[in-house]
Parts: sequence; structure tokens; C-alpha cells
Amino acid sequence: MPKGQIEHANLTVTDPDRSAALFEKLLDWHERWRGPAMLGGETIHVGDERTYLALYTNSDASGGYAKGVPLNHVGLLVDDLDAAEKVVIEAGLKPFSHADYEPGRRFYFFDWDGIEFEVVSYG
Repeated sequence: MPKGQIEHANLTVTDPDRSAALFEKLLDWHERWRGPAMLGGETIHVGDERTYLALYTNSDASGGYAKGVPLNHVGLLVDDLDAAEKVVIEAGLKPFSHADYEPGRRFYFFDWDGIEFEVVSYG
């Protein structure tokens, strides 16, 4: 049976540079690639050697997504939840729904475009 993992998620954002800077600081990631998207617009790939977020924008990107449309949230795993929360707050974003249940502690935040993220730590 095949074994796999999520390799990337492609998210439409209004300011890919701002979003990339957040994930670089929050997850100790780096910019893997940037350039024109196949169907117009621009994309930045930010991540590590195995996983990344493709942060796409074009002239129609408006943000303001409704919760759960089209996805509920993106989960991010960190080794230091308290330090991660400080990064989110320093970016001007508001953590909420703090919880501690198996398999770890977590909080959520919405980015500037209304995309929800869950940040979890198993440590």
C-alpha cells in the first residue's frame, strides 16, 4: 500500500510577501521559489525541503474569506507553542480557542485574508 504526506497547499492571498514572512518566522521556513503562476498572477513557495505553502495572488485576490470556505483550517505543527503565539501576535493577528487535549496543545488564528490556521505542539 502506498504511503504519503501532504507535499503542499496552494492558498490565494492578497499579499504573498507578507504571508511568506509570517510563515518563515513562525515555522523557521524559507522561500523555496517565486515567480509567475501558470495561469497569471504570482506565487511564492515557502516551506522546508519536504513541505511548503504556495502563496498565490492575482488581480482578483480580495481576501475576506468566510470561515470554512472552502476549507476549515490549515494545521501547523511547531515545537514551541508559546513562541509561535508570540510571532502571531507580533504580526498583528489574534490567537483564539486555546486548548490542551490529546495529542497536544493548540490555538487558532485567522490571517489577514480570513484563512484559519491551527497551530499545535505535541511537546
